[in-house]
This record gives sequence, structure tokens and C-alpha cells, in this order.
Amino acid sequence: MANLKEIRNRIASVSSTMQITSAMKMVSAAKLKKAQDAITAMRPYSEKLTELLQNLSATLEGDNGGAFAEQREVNNVLVVVITSNRGLCGAFNANVIKQVKNLQSVYAGKKVDVLAIGKKGNDALKKSCNIIDNQSAVFDSLTFENVAVIAQTLMDKFAEGQYDRIELVYNHFKNAATQIVKTEQFLPLAPAETTEVESNATTDYIFEPSKEEIVLSLIPLSLKTQLYKAIRDSFASEHGARMTAMHKATDNATELRNQLKLTYNKARQASITGEILEIVGGAEALNN
Repeated sequence: MANLKEIRNRIASVSSTMQITSAMKMVSAAKLKKAQDAITAMRPYSEKLTELLQNLSATLEGDNGGAFAEQREVNNVLVVVITSNRGLCGAFNANVIKQVKNLQSVYAGKKVDVLAIGKKGNDALKKSCNIIDNQSAVFDSLTFENVAVIAQTLMDKFAEGQYDRIELVYNHFKNAATQIVKTEQFLPLAPAETTEVESNATTDYIFEPSKEEIVLSLIPLSLKTQLYKAIRDSFASEHGARMTAMHKATDNATELRNQLKLTYNKARQASITGEILEIVGGAEALNN
């Protein structure tokens, strides 16, 4: 059995770790509230914009998405990997990285490049993937304007023919305890799937300028919004995952500390008992 000093040192170490994890949990909980409010407020706008774009596109004939709707044979693929800049958030980053490796298998024989948004994804994939850029700094100031610059770069690369498909891989925020890894096609635009009733619903509107001009002006905005929503989703998921991980770490540290205290008390009791037996034995020896 370890001596009392070693056990006391371990108790102090575990208690210190427990204080750190508890503080990190509270910080993540505070940040999660703000991030959750942001993504919750943004989703209806993003979904409505996508719905409007699809409804308008469904009423047009021919190629209505311009360069961003061009369907080409897939030879060059760009995967945009959205992870976090920091760790201590459970399997949050590992699940995304695993999904990226699965995509590499899906696109076996194709050229697959990676654009990393998040240091953890960049560090984990730089040895096994061709990373063309690292945009981790966007988390230092997560605004629509900064994300729009990245989205415009992706749109330019697709329009110029550098890539035939661009995929987003990120964690979708469901709640604080649940994050769902999503693979989402960014470009080319997915064909609109609307029913005849939905298609006829737009015929009562007067469009100025023309439907074609409206659609072509909405597409860049929709794509920028889509990327911004994905990054916001991942950002909220990160804090949820970290809060959950730190909560579990605190619980485990508490349990370990209690076990160590029990072990310490048993060792101290055994030590005291041994000393008493030595005293009694010595007294009896003197009496004899």
C-alpha cells in the first residue's frame, strides 16, 4: 500500500484537476448559451432562404444556377473540414476526422484535397491529406463577413473548374449532449426537389427584376449563409461537447478523490493501529 504522503499528494493533484475541469465546464456552459442562441436564431433565416431559392429555381427552365449549378464528372474533390482550435471536447474532433477519412474511401481514385477550418483538423490530417489551406483564424472573429470571404474563395475555385465537387464536414448541433456529424454538399448546387403544388405557388408573384436575375443574385448569398451556418453549428457543438466532457471529467475526478480519501483513511488507521500495537507490546515487555 502506498504511504500516506503519496496518497495525500495524489488527493491534492486530483482535487486540483477537479477544480480546473469544473471551471472549464462553467466557461463552456456560458459560451454555449451565446453560441446556441446565435445558431437557433440563424436557422430559420437560412432554411427560408434555401426554400425560396429552390422554389424560384423550380419555376425556371434549363440551367438556372449559372456556374454554381454545373454538374461535372467528379474527378477533383475539395473537403472543407470544420473542427475546433482547442481540444478537451471529447470525441468532437475525432468524429469529424473519421468522417473525412471515410470520404477519402468513397472518392477512392479521385483527387481529394482538404481545406481546414480549425487547428485540430489541420493537425490531425496534414500527414494523411493534402491540405490546401488552413482558415483556423476565422474563430478569432466569427462574423458573417469573415466567413463570406472563405465562401467566395470556394465559389471561385469551383467556377474556375479547380474542383468538381465541394463537401462540408462538420458537427451539427442538436443539444448540449448530442452532436451529429454531417456531410453536406456545398457545390455544385443540388437540383431543386419541389412538388407541382409548390411550383405553382410561386406563379402568383410579380418578380422584378426577372426570376433569373433574382436566383443568380440569391445563390452567392445562399452559399455564404450555408457555410456560415455550418461553422456556427460546429462552434455551438464544440462548446456543448466540451461542457459535457468536462462534466464527466469532474464526476470522474470526484469519484477518484473519494476513493483516494477512503484509501488514505484506511492506511492512516492501519498506521495508528500498528503504532498502538508497538506501544502495547513495548509496555508489556517492560512489565515482564
